[in-house]
Amino acid sequence: MHNLNYMNTEAQSETTSAFFHLPVLSQELITGLEICPGGYYLDVTVGGGGHSELILSAAPDVQIMGIDRDGDAIAAANTRLCAYSDRVQFWRGNFADYQPGSILFDGIIADLGVSSPQFDNPERGFSFRHTADLDMRMDQNQSVTAAEIINKWEERQLADIFYQYGEERLSRRIARRIVEQRPFQTTTELAEAIASCVPAKYRYGRIHPATRVFQALRIVVNQEISALETFLNKAPHWLKLGGRIGIISFHSLEDRLVKHSLRDSPFLKVLTKKPITPQEQELQENPRSRSAKLRLAERKV
Repeated sequence: MHNLNYMNTEAQSETTSAFFHLPVLSQELITGLEICPGGYYLDVTVGGGGHSELILSAAPDVQIMGIDRDGDAIAAANTRLCAYSDRVQFWRGNFADYQPGSILFDGIIADLGVSSPQFDNPERGFSFRHTADLDMRMDQNQSVTAAEIINKWEERQLADIFYQYGEERLSRRIARRIVEQRPFQTTTELAEAIASCVPAKYRYGRIHPATRVFQALRIVVNQEISALETFLNKAPHWLKLGGRIGIISFHSLEDRLVKHSLRDSPFLKVLTKKPITPQEQELQENPRSRSAKLRLAERKV
């Protein structure tokens, strides 16, 4: 367990300003968890610490274990939660690899996918709105990047991941164009190549034609689906009897997996027949919350 209170103030303030994250469905999540005084909670995607801060302030003497793969996220959370430093610990790594030992939690939360600070930082390569290297790693210590996948994988492999993880119906056409024109160095080069090979009505549709491909690449680079499957299998065993788990997802692949895993677990009682979605006020204040879905369950045995 790593408590990161050693960071100097200047570094903390720079990281915090660069990594401020507005938590989505925050009130719905806190209400659904029924935070108890003295409770111990696990935030497996601590990000900038937004959800953890709400949990810590919801009841007296609450403790948090915060997990994230991104060192910048943990540094920002450490700063944001400094008022609760004696009640917060951090563990850097993939939540699928976490081992709490004999510890049981009163509640577990996961806010899946890429965070706004990661998405908005051009250097991270998650977005084609900025010219940047094809990176997309949540953990900057890992070796595999989006550039390696785009420039080295076979055409059939690319088509398969675009279809499976991006639900991209033009996956084969796009993969063919990528292989014809590679190597690619930047996000905008790749996005332009994708846009150039799709029909005009698709090119000028509601979303940019590269959106689904970038989603698929990010999922594969970070092994998001396999990590989520592992976490969903482990998490019920980490809860106390009556403890609750709340998971926020942002696309259908994640939500489908969460829905079936919570429903099929012999240890859990599902509390949300349908997912909870943002109210109109939150949609106006944070348009990126529009695809968020929250599902809750309780440890029953």
